Parts: sequence; C-alpha cells; structure tokens
Amino acid sequence: MNQANTCNIFIYTALPCEAKPLVAHFNLKKDTTVQPFAVYSNQAIRLTVTGPGKNAMAAGIAYTQALFAATEHPIMLNIGIAGHKDHALGSLFLIDKLIDLDSGRTHYPPMICHPPCATGSLQTASKPQLGYDHPHLCDMEASAFYETAVRFSSAELIQCLKVISDNRQTPAENIAPDQVSALMAAHIPAIEGLLADMTALAQLITPSEPHLFKQLVQQYHFTASERGRLKTLLWRWQVLTDDKEPAFDATGMQRGKDVLHWLDRQISQIDFCL
Repeated sequence: MNQANTCNIFIYTALPCEAKPLVAHFNLKKDTTVQPFAVYSNQAIRLTVTGPGKNAMAAGIAYTQALFAATEHPIMLNIGIAGHKDHALGSLFLIDKLIDLDSGRTHYPPMICHPPCATGSLQTASKPQLGYDHPHLCDMEASAFYETAVRFSSAELIQCLKVISDNRQTPAENIAPDQVSALMAAHIPAIEGLLADMTALAQLITPSEPHLFKQLVQQYHFTASERGRLKTLLWRWQVLTDDKEPAFDATGMQRGKDVLHWLDRQISQIDFCL
C-alpha cells in the first residue's frame, strides 16, 4: 500500500458503536482498501474497529501498526465500554492498572498528565464477567491492547479510556448499540484533551538513533516507512533486553523487509511483563 502516512494517533475500539461518535466527530473516512478490519482515518488520526475479545484486539493492532505506522512514537489509545458493580452508567475512567484475569499479569500504564476524568483499575477476561462482584472495571480487550501496543510505542503514549455501560442495576444484556454510542459521544471533550496531552508528550520524545541503525540502513535497502519501523523495533529491542545487541542471523536476509521480519520475530519471543 503506497498511500502517504502522516497519522501519529491510533485509536482502537472493539465495537462499531464505540467508534461511531469518534468517526463522526473527527471526520474520519473509511479506508476501503483494508479488508480484515474496519479502518477510518484523517490526516492525524487512524481508528481501527478490531472486533470483541483479546485475540481480535491484538490482531487489529498488529495489522494496523504493521501496515500504517511510520512514526517512531505513535500515540495509541483504546476507547470502549466496561462494566462495574456500582459505578453510574456513563462514568468515564482513565485506566491506571490493568489485570489480565486469564494470565494473572498486571500492568500499570504511566499517568502522563492530570487525568481528564477519574482513574481506576480494570480487569480483562476472555468471557463476560456478569457477576458484578469485584472492585475493578471489567472488559474483554484492554490487557491485550496494552500488551500488544507496548511492542510498537512508548508506554507513556499508550492509554485506555473506559465508559461504564453496565452495572448490577443495569446488567450487560440490556446494552443497546445506540446507547453505547451516546455514552461515548458525551465524553468527546475529555478524549480530545487526553489526545492533546499525549501529542505534546510525543513531540518531546526525540531519542538519538538506536544502536545498529546506521549499519543496517547501509547494508540493506529500507523504504522511508521501513526506516521508521526499524528504529521502533531497535528501540523496543534495547528496552526489552537492557541494551543487549541483537545477534543477527543474516541467512536469507536480502532486503530491509527481511531484517524487520527477523527483529519482529525475535521481539515477540522475549518474555516480558511491565
């Protein structure tokens, strides 16, 4: 795909009804060349509707970032609905703690600014949690969003916003798509404020070139977007391995794309937990 890419904000929703008010407000246009996922964009923002569940969210992020991301530090935001035992419907939360119920992993997204709303912990599970008997917000995607997104950007530029859609008094089976869209639309100003703060932070992050970057671009041919991807992967490698230099296996590497594939495979095999 040869289209120009100036987007540096990537928004991920699980459901079309979550995306609908954002698509309208930001005047996003559907990319008809993309088939696996519904992708909408303007000059600054790209929004992907991944479908519900952790696997779908992880796949949607990986696909979108691999296809479109050219910036070294993309802003990545998951926006969607969540349940809670007693929070009022429509309440907005910026997530400061993520718990994956299936794996037991816990993540703490860094709070980069004064939050535009209340903060709270969120528990992600593979199946709907309809007992409303725990203190956390609950959804089915956020932990997968975070665990996948940290492979593509800095943790400070990865955030989750959740709107309460159901509680003990109004359980999940009563949720209607139009209601979800209305709940999301009410928080457009807070979403814009958070994106502005994340954009300001992204502009301050100006690292030097990572180790091996110059050597690799001299040895292999990379397009402009592939050079950006190479920097991102090399920075991720350095962070995850404490600056250990990758032991490149040049067998079968004839072009820059081969190097990117090799690095991506190596990074995916690193066992890490933030």
